[in-house]
Amino acid sequence: MNGFSILRGMQHYVGKVRTMNNEIRARRFMNALPADVRKDIGWPDMYDRFPGGN
Repeated sequence: MNGFSILRGMQHYVGKVRTMNNEIRARRFMNALPADVRKDIGWPDMYDRFPGGN
């Protein structure tokens, strides 16, 4: 294993962590909206059909 493959692996890991954090932040933001606004945009219904979604 050379230095470039280690760096590539770390970049991949950091990218996944960043994506997960962004998704968590977006869910928190959407869940913090008033219920009528969430209903208007279909927030809870949009992710109920995906496995692991809420």
